[in-house]
Amino acid sequence: MFDAAMRRVIDPPLGAAGRRLAALGVRPNAVTVSGFVIGLTVVPLLAVEWYWAALAVILVNRLFDGLDGAVARNWEITDLGGYLDIVCDFVFYSAVVFGFALARPENAVAAAFLIFSFMGTGSSFLAYAILAAKRGQETSERGKKSFYYLGGLTEGTETIGLFVLMCVLPNWFSAFAFVFGGLCWVTTVTRVLIVRRTFGGR
Repeated sequence: MFDAAMRRVIDPPLGAAGRRLAALGVRPNAVTVSGFVIGLTVVPLLAVEWYWAALAVILVNRLFDGLDGAVARNWEITDLGGYLDIVCDFVFYSAVVFGFALARPENAVAAAFLIFSFMGTGSSFLAYAILAAKRGQETSERGKKSFYYLGGLTEGTETIGLFVLMCVLPNWFSAFAFVFGGLCWVTTVTRVLIVRRTFGGR
């Protein structure tokens, strides 16, 4: 919901950093993979309930996620880069939730529901991107991307806000997970309705 507005705020500094990194010879896929590897350390940190350290890792991972695209725009935006970016994002999101499940057994059901809900938003997002590519549909609302980004109530900005809240208030994890999971299903249903209206069919 807030991704497009957030892009207008963060793109200028990310663009400047991306230009500097590209000038140093840094490749965008290296940024993506490095951020992903760093991000996976969130699992053991959450498992031992080092929430503030986990929060720092989450923020670093998201910084790298913004930088890889900024670097790519100074080299070239490739299909491989877009593929790596989205795969790493979805695995990282689930890894964070998995870490909370490891931290406290009582989190397990809420964590499972949230990952279940992520499947709805993830599949509806990617399936739309396939149809959009098939029909030549494009958008630059969230910056220049390798494939079509369909918005929704729960996007990247909202998900990171959720993770921040969970790290700061870990005792509220289950409540946050159930509420956000419910909002994810609103996003999924909304996207299905958009597809029906946009592409037709019964």
